[in-house]
Amino acid sequence: MRSGAFSEQPAASPTSARWRVSPGFAALKCAVTVVLVLAAVFFAGDRPALTAALVAAAVAGGYALRDLIAPVRLAADPAGVTVVAGYAGHRRLEWPQIERIRIEARSRAGLRSEFLEIDTGDTLYLLSAYDLNARPADVADELARLRTAGGSG
Repeated sequence: MRSGAFSEQPAASPTSARWRVSPGFAALKCAVTVVLVLAAVFFAGDRPALTAALVAAAVAGGYALRDLIAPVRLAADPAGVTVVAGYAGHRRLEWPQIERIRIEARSRAGLRSEFLEIDTGDTLYLLSAYDLNARPADVADELARLRTAGGSG
């Protein structure tokens, strides 16, 4: 090898991956919450409108808070995955616990939605493109690669 020359090594595949809610989408939920609170202030004299605005603000705020508390919805490595469970909890699943990972696609009212489905036999975890900030099919491919890397193919 000549002096100053570098041998090219193939890039190593990452040994773990994480998928999180889009920061922009989380910020949008926070902004909607603020707008709804301001609407509640504006409608302070109208009891039904005030109530509706406060309920909507609470719901939007709950979703925004979840995105801030538990932004990572799925993490994976060769040993298994960690998936969000409940409002903001997490559950660790070793690869042998997972029976199936597939894409669930549905069309309704002219809209197509895809979900990543992780099935443990007892529990079904559904993650949308919004949860993952990625196409569910791409995430499924990466999970398959990590599972194979862990020897649980």
